[in-house]
Amino acid sequence: MTPFRMSLSRRSFLIASPLGAALPLAAHRAAAQGNGYPAKAIRIIVPFAPGGSGDITARLVGKYIEDKAGQPVVIENKPGANGIVGVLAAKSAPADGYTLMLATTSTNAANIHMYKNPGYDPEKDFQVVGVIGSSGAFLVVPADSPYRSLAELLAYAKANPGKLNFGYFNASSQVPAEVLGKRADVDWQGVAYKAIGNAWNDLYSGAIQFMFVDLTAGRGQVVASKARPLALTLPQRSPLYPDLPTLAESFPGFTTTGFLAVAVAKATPRPIQEKLNALINEAISSPDIANRLANEFALNSKPLTLDQCAAQDREERAKWADYVKIARIEPQ
Repeated sequence: MTPFRMSLSRRSFLIASPLGAALPLAAHRAAAQGNGYPAKAIRIIVPFAPGGSGDITARLVGKYIEDKAGQPVVIENKPGANGIVGVLAAKSAPADGYTLMLATTSTNAANIHMYKNPGYDPEKDFQVVGVIGSSGAFLVVPADSPYRSLAELLAYAKANPGKLNFGYFNASSQVPAEVLGKRADVDWQGVAYKAIGNAWNDLYSGAIQFMFVDLTAGRGQVVASKARPLALTLPQRSPLYPDLPTLAESFPGFTTTGFLAVAVAKATPRPIQEKLNALINEAISSPDIANRLANEFALNSKPLTLDQCAAQDREERAKWADYVKIARIEPQ
């Protein structure tokens, strides 16, 4: 048999065999999943109440995807249990790319260290397909608070053990307060809230005296002079708040930073993950959104590949394992 006829026979065998037919068919289906996506409405589950940083940025990026892809993007808020309620809803949805999840420090980095059985594994169950940005948090008191500096707040706390209450509504607001208490050797009490709006109300009514809130969600209250920031959790001072000290200036090494991202079920076809990755990277790189993320929300943003997204996700989990350990928070 000539080399040509041998080659032809092998080709005929592959086409005729089930394996030969399945391989190109599988490749065609995978490509079609990416090329035809999205063909219907997309929903983004935000595991927290409206008004928080995740909700704000999810709507911003969701609108870009809607305009670019030509399909509706619906934001669905599912708050509760430090984001776990929303995460479990996203986990139970089909892995077809039409249910996205706003992934945060709480959902993807902290909960696995703060709960014995949160009901999901962020690495095994989800793939981050785009990182919107990372930032730190304010330590805020109401504008009419008698505490005008971190030193004054800590001095009162030392002289009056157990008299100060802080509010929290996610890991990014709870852990820094607990860590500060340990570092400053003061005793104060945490009050849990389901939604950030309720925490703001209690801060202004005096039911709680301070709280940590990320820069995105807190900026509006600070700019409106309703809340007074006393410090930042960033490693260095922010260009947006050059006169505001960092906690690290008083307690070397004390920084807590977090992130906002978009994730899908791990089993979502790779072509769809890549399509979403491209859309999110385009969104955060577009001039208007990039300007708002940096100058309005104080978020550090840059496009990342899928592999880089996964690597950052793992790094955040390791970092927050240390934070939770320092805070001495016992898993629930």
